[in-house]
Amino acid sequence: MGSTVLSLRIDSELLDRLKSHAAKRGMSVQDYVVRTLIREDFDERFKTAVEETEKFYGTEPDPSGTVPGDQVRPSAGIA
Repeated sequence: MGSTVLSLRIDSELLDRLKSHAAKRGMSVQDYVVRTLIREDFDERFKTAVEETEKFYGTEPDPSGTVPGDQVRPSAGIA
């Protein structure tokens, strides 16, 4: 996997917050931002996969929040 440069212009308050969060984890700001973006991308892809699974199996809850039949929703316990 190659790498590419991404340049961002952000205000000093946000940069200070990023530095603080990165320092708490013993990371550079660059590593912190990259890991945050990777985590966010994974979360979004996982959520989409769960939604597609629910559509495929027809496990959408009814208005009371109950799933039809004795099935367990794939997203059980996932916010």
